[in-house]
Amino acid sequence: MSKEIRLNAFSMNCVVHQSPGLWRHPRDRSTDYTKLDYWIELARTLERGKFDGLFLADVLGVYDVYGQSPDAALSGAIQVPVNDPMLLVPAMAQATHHLGFGVTSNISFEPPYPFARRMTTLDHLTNGRAGWNVVTGYLDSAARAAGNERQTAHDSRYDKAEDYMELLYKLWEGSWEDDAVLRDRTRGIYADPSKVHRITHRGPHYSLDAIHLSEPSPQRTPVLYQAGTSPKGREFAARHAECVFVSGPSAKVIAPRVADLRRLATAYGRGPDALKIFALMTVVLGETETLARAKYEDYRSYVSHEGALTLMSGWTGVDFSTLGLDEKVRHVTNDAGRSAMDNITRADPDRIWTVREVAEHVAIGGIGPVLVGSPAQVADGLEAFVAETDVDGFNLAFAVTPETFVDVVDLLVPELQARGRYKQDYAQGTLREKLFGANRARLSTPHPAALVRPTAFATAAAE
Repeated sequence: MSKEIRLNAFSMNCVVHQSPGLWRHPRDRSTDYTKLDYWIELARTLERGKFDGLFLADVLGVYDVYGQSPDAALSGAIQVPVNDPMLLVPAMAQATHHLGFGVTSNISFEPPYPFARRMTTLDHLTNGRAGWNVVTGYLDSAARAAGNERQTAHDSRYDKAEDYMELLYKLWEGSWEDDAVLRDRTRGIYADPSKVHRITHRGPHYSLDAIHLSEPSPQRTPVLYQAGTSPKGREFAARHAECVFVSGPSAKVIAPRVADLRRLATAYGRGPDALKIFALMTVVLGETETLARAKYEDYRSYVSHEGALTLMSGWTGVDFSTLGLDEKVRHVTNDAGRSAMDNITRADPDRIWTVREVAEHVAIGGIGPVLVGSPAQVADGLEAFVAETDVDGFNLAFAVTPETFVDVVDLLVPELQARGRYKQDYAQGTLREKLFGANRARLSTPHPAALVRPTAFATAAAE
């Protein structure tokens, strides 16, 4: 039996996420990003389409690699101005019942102790629908904003992230026992102090001696997302992540990354199905192929190639303004993101991209593929992509918002449902239960988060 295809919406609390120039389209509403009504309407649309979640990207720092200046990013609204994604979630959660929310937060600039409390709070307010996309950053401008000369070396950021995760697991999973909260009005005892544990952590990067400030939320640890597909990023994902986002221009590029992620998850004792893997994709739909093609050409008339190269310069750390449009892109190793550079240089040995080709490709939806056609044609394309890559679903970027997502809900979802490839309704429970099954609200062994609970400590001490 063919597996169910899962969908997330990919967005960001800004004007231009990954389709530079399209904010100028007359039907685009991305400039309403500062209004709660815009986000609430989007959340309701996605829930109507039974999306698993809304994945909110984020970035600290500005894209100032292109031309060694932030000017192109500012004039084109390329992920700046950008607001905090977490503050959107409670309002959207109040307006929905099932939609999950994956929020990006950068471990390089977020102190772990207050961050642990914010995520527990979010999990409470969403009734267990909170997820966290763990990122380590890729912009030197973010490091300078935090008072550093430059960002930490690429692989060293993941070493720091390991220490960060261990500390958070101790707070979320090991500080409060399940029955610590009594709410005993008669005796006037809210929590049993003997079942609230002080966490002591002395790691290579972080130290802590404290009690977690929040009582346990429905999931304790939020659903863990991870988007790094460099070799170091895949190692980290295989150990910690539950949902992994992979990006690349073709199934040929994506398939070996998916296989490696599942291999690594198995090596860590978690098994290949411990990960839900989502590929970046953009779809342009019409009732017929002719209408879809016309819509796509309309969209392309608004793209900004300079904006696309501004994004790629930030992702790769290479100033594309210094390269000719017909110049071949050569591989460079630096401390920016590794995957974006690999996508256009080494991932597909049969293709070397020119700068012009990069600008054309990235201009709608980022580095992922774009499928254009009728609902049946796009559904065929998604099914073929799943068969070739073994992904579980798609992280759908938008060309025009909310139009792209409305089209998916009204045109594509019914087609996938009719084929038996998409859920008819949501499962009950937390986001983790919706993704992985009933009675799985919390992480279980061998995930490292499950090893730090008080029962684990007691068992270890007895042994």
